[in-house]
Amino acid sequence: MLNAVGQAQHILLLGGTSEIGVGIARELLSAGPAKITLAARKDSPRVADSKRTLENAGASEVNVIDFDATDYDSHPGVLDEAFAAGDVDIAVVAFGTLGDQEELWQSHEAAVASAQVNYTGPVSVGVALGQKMRQQGHGTIVALSSVAGMRVRRSNFVYGAAKAGMDGFYVNLGEALRDSGVNVLVVRPGQVRTKMSAEAGEAPLTVNVDDVAKATVEAIKGGKDNIFVHPLFRYVSLAFQFIPQAIFRRLPF
Repeated sequence: MLNAVGQAQHILLLGGTSEIGVGIARELLSAGPAKITLAARKDSPRVADSKRTLENAGASEVNVIDFDATDYDSHPGVLDEAFAAGDVDIAVVAFGTLGDQEELWQSHEAAVASAQVNYTGPVSVGVALGQKMRQQGHGTIVALSSVAGMRVRRSNFVYGAAKAGMDGFYVNLGEALRDSGVNVLVVRPGQVRTKMSAEAGEAPLTVNVDDVAKATVEAIKGGKDNIFVHPLFRYVSLAFQFIPQAIFRRLPF
């Protein structure tokens, strides 16, 4: 449970090599030391960098547990292992892939893989995580969603559709857990300057990892259930809902 200055005792990062997820954990550590559990593929070459970054940021200890986003049968066991180390105050669901957007709608294999990582995986861990959090009676689940799911666009509709489903799931997981002492925060960053998005080019209202981290931690402390990291996206997304498809398809994005 967060203490009076917003300090967590145990943070679980599902997607332990995510730049954004690590950024959020690092920002949480600015309030004081905490135990970090990184759930990631142990053979990932980036795990050591994530672990080192968080140790340097002041983590009291950093443990790595093996996690595969698409090995759904293993997810309850992964969470059992994470919670065996003590109550989890904040769990961040931060894994996902972007991919080649034109390939995704033309390749059956690529489309299915994208949907599994960006939708089915988050739902799988979300159900198990919700039950664990409800049993302990407190905690915050942070789900990294996307503005792309607010109104699915032709330019990235396989990815956007998966994120729309993931967003809707976590919004309503929060409703289901509302009286349990558990809060669910859905974070919609828009494009973030990371290695994953480097080849996509600079989009309007692009933000930095630190912007996402700071906005997320403030939202956790404030008990919010959803945020757009760049405040203008809230109004842009609202406006998009009222644009007819015949006009929407002509917009340059």
